[in-house]
Amino acid sequence: MPVFDFNQTPETSKEPECTYEVFYSNEFQASPEHPMLVLDNRAGELKHHSNGVFTNPSKRTAFEFKTEKGTAWANILKIDARFVSLLKWLGESRISVRLSGERRGNEYAVYKIREIAFGGGGKLSAEDGFLQFMIERLLSSDAPSREMPEEEEEGSGDSMKITSIQSITDFINCAGRTLPENIRLWARRNLAVARSHEVSAEERRHAQRALSIMLNIQWKGNYFPSIDPGEARRILDEELYGMERVKQRIIETIIQINRTHTLPAYGLLLIGPAGTGKSQIAYAVARILKLPWTTLDMSSINDPEQLTGSSRIYANAKPGIIMEAFSIAGESNLVFIINELDKAAAGKGNGNPADVLLTLLDNLGFTDNYMECMIPTGGVYPIATANDKDQISAPLMSRFAVIEIPDYTAEEKKVIFSRYALPKVLRRIGMRAEECSLTTDGLEAVIDLHRNRSGIRDLEQAAEHIAANALYQIEVDHLKSVTFDGKMVRELLG
Repeated sequence: MPVFDFNQTPETSKEPECTYEVFYSNEFQASPEHPMLVLDNRAGELKHHSNGVFTNPSKRTAFEFKTEKGTAWANILKIDARFVSLLKWLGESRISVRLSGERRGNEYAVYKIREIAFGGGGKLSAEDGFLQFMIERLLSSDAPSREMPEEEEEGSGDSMKITSIQSITDFINCAGRTLPENIRLWARRNLAVARSHEVSAEERRHAQRALSIMLNIQWKGNYFPSIDPGEARRILDEELYGMERVKQRIIETIIQINRTHTLPAYGLLLIGPAGTGKSQIAYAVARILKLPWTTLDMSSINDPEQLTGSSRIYANAKPGIIMEAFSIAGESNLVFIINELDKAAAGKGNGNPADVLLTLLDNLGFTDNYMECMIPTGGVYPIATANDKDQISAPLMSRFAVIEIPDYTAEEKKVIFSRYALPKVLRRIGMRAEECSLTTDGLEAVIDLHRNRSGIRDLEQAAEHIAANALYQIEVDHLKSVTFDGKMVRELLG
């Protein structure tokens, strides 16, 4: 392998020869053991922190830096395949950087690259954080295919928002490989529109806005890491009392994910009376999966365009709720909690929102009218809730594994009120447990007053009323504590 002579001067040296080899890594964090690149350091002049620029971008070979003797060059020996296009961009743009690395014999393992402000380093799209944005995104991406053409080896990063045409351009050039192929092609087309003077200012604005939305989403693969079933059970027990059958079904789903490392083909449909904790179960599952979540309330959606967005031909065009959910989450893997699925068929003349949901639930991709692009949905896990399954169409039902949530028994309601609902209210309003309590017949009275009401929502409101009344008596009547018996409860809540 050719090695550059460090004793040569820029005027007398030959152009550095292409020396590096590409290696493939899926490490999420760079370190001396898992570096971004390795430089030749047999001259021993690279320090722990070394400032300079990458040179000869057409062959991507060297790092130019200052020493006490003048300018020196270090050949690049190895590069993580994810960083090839980033280094090429840094070299072509002559961006001054500081490398942090560890000297290992004749090699220098680079595990951090940061922009520095001198030496003509003003080419970055964003002064604060853009380089780190791309590096973080690249580290979170998978290694590129070994068969991928060299010009397509691109990557990206994540910790800021990119909005300007320059930052969008640089992102696509350096980070395009982390985008799904169809989105990468879509981005190049839209960038051409955003930069064109042959289209209206309105078209350019829409193209730039769509690009900013799309590129700020981290598009993840379908691989899903294992989940600790014990931790999942702890979260379920913390969030839900009883419901052993429901918890068993959720743990079975977790074990299935651990075996396949993909999300199940079917989402969950939770059916039961109002107030039985269906939404709470959905939030618990999102917490177990460690995914961001968004809520679609189907009772308030009566036009499919609310989900699919509006066409760019309108001045006030905007993406739909589903695309906005991806944008807010900042990534493509998330839990969609679809409340009141039984209300999804109530369209008002412009189509049926339920038909839009079918495309989202099929995991084949979803098209937003504003984005004009197929959005991958393989990382979307839908959890729907409903009160009446008879109001849900057969095609929608077939997309879910159905879990029926039974109402609580009287004994379960006693435990929930005394151990969860009342203590929770007391903590929130700053009261001690001994300041507000119930006798046995007082608790029986609370449950009896709510015997014909499903769920526990009314019980929680009863706990709120009882605690507030106790606090009033303590503050106004100067009592030390209040204990409610059956008669007091019936007078207060009856």
